[in-house]
Amino acid sequence: MTKPILLVTRRLPSHVEARATRDYDARLTASDTPIPDIVPRAAGASAIICCPGDHLDAATISALPASVKVIATFSVGYDHVDVAAAKARGIAVCNTPDVLSVATAECAMLLMLAAARRAGEGERMIRTGAWAGWAPTQLLGTGIAERRLGIFGLGRIGREVAKMARGFGMTVHYHDIARLPPELERGATYHASETTFLPVCDVLTLHAPGGDGTRAWLDAARIAQLPTGAVVVNAARGSLIDDTAMIAALRSGQVAAAGLDVFNNEPRLDPGYLTLENVVLLPHLGSATVETRDAMGFLVLDGIDAVLAGRTPGNLVL
Repeated sequence: MTKPILLVTRRLPSHVEARATRDYDARLTASDTPIPDIVPRAAGASAIICCPGDHLDAATISALPASVKVIATFSVGYDHVDVAAAKARGIAVCNTPDVLSVATAECAMLLMLAAARRAGEGERMIRTGAWAGWAPTQLLGTGIAERRLGIFGLGRIGREVAKMARGFGMTVHYHDIARLPPELERGATYHASETTFLPVCDVLTLHAPGGDGTRAWLDAARIAQLPTGAVVVNAARGSLIDDTAMIAALRSGQVAAAGLDVFNNEPRLDPGYLTLENVVLLPHLGSATVETRDAMGFLVLDGIDAVLAGRTPGNLVL
């Protein structure tokens, strides 16, 4: 029996590629960078596994062959896929909810601690040979214990961050489009208004989805409402931050430090960040654990299996 053709746009973890090869006529990609020729390579394919950075806009989707029945993105976010265009073509879209929540929350906490305690500066000091030994005033940062943590977007990942932050004695506040039920809030304080939310954020961590509705949400006006010397963390979407405003705030001290794992125009981040000592920069490592990436790959394959078998997958976006 002929296997359905599956186009994979990036190199995937070995266990995921092994399953894809077992169950499909898999057109694997050896590169970690986006491929420029998705449409011609999709000829005859029933399914596509794409990744953030693969821009499947309306023009690309409209040009896909009629054989394509499902697009599965190796990510929770799917703002790089034009879901309306996919719907118009009758193409299902799947993603990877739940399985990366803890790993991404760990990354947010890593950034929070590293930014607040100036760990990036200290690591660079040692590597460049500039460290002359311990000193009472050297690289004084700020602690996060007992501080007020503001979470923009108390979804799956945001709730995991809140859970971890409570272990540091942090007081959790959040802003979202609607208040969550008490069993999900777990004592977090809801703010319907940004004007009450932002001023209490000693630390602000972003966990809202991308897209036009949240683009450049953290702009100059909102940054000005944060307490002077706040710490900002973003392990969600680079598009949530107005880079010009954030860089200016880091230079002025309105934002004392930032920890960023995601950026606008990845991997071509704003070069202004590279001139700053008070920002910790990671290359989109949020879900980068062996266990998590395997789980993500298996979930997208589960979704593809279901769609091609005529079933509705649990990870269906559209």
